[in-house]
Amino acid sequence: MDWPAAEPIETPRLTLEPLRVGHAGEMFEVLADLRLYEYIGGAPPSPAQLKTRYALQVAGHSPDGRHGWLNWIVRERATGAAVGTVQATLSRVDTLLEAEIAWIVGTAYQRRGYAGEAAGAMVGWLRGMGANTVVAHIHPNHEASMGVARHLGLTPTNILEGGETRWESVAQ
Repeated sequence: MDWPAAEPIETPRLTLEPLRVGHAGEMFEVLADLRLYEYIGGAPPSPAQLKTRYALQVAGHSPDGRHGWLNWIVRERATGAAVGTVQATLSRVDTLLEAEIAWIVGTAYQRRGYAGEAAGAMVGWLRGMGANTVVAHIHPNHEASMGVARHLGLTPTNILEGGETRWESVAQ
């Protein structure tokens, strides 16, 4: 399947830069805080783990080609500092394109609206690429992520997967 490739996206305060393996070093610092994993689980990745993960993700699709992978590093435009990531996993459901999205902003950069701004820019880009349905899975106690989801126009469903609520928005 031919999946779209991530392109640079700019917002008033942020730049979404398509992921490169070389981002692993600076992203290690952003992702190192244990508090980031309270709701999503896991632990901070090592630089080597990030390099391995990014090497797989920059391919732009799953090994079997059934899913497209889009990943961006989020940067402050004013300083150039990496502040987080946004990502989308694309699937075809019948003939429609579905995007499962996620975002993470380093603790030093939270409470500035960066997650909503970056994820909103990504969702706008995904809609432009034909994504009919946008989905996020959010822990039911993660108030900040639920606020971002609402900002993006997603609404919670009654579907629980892995302890997380499925939120979605379907284009009209």
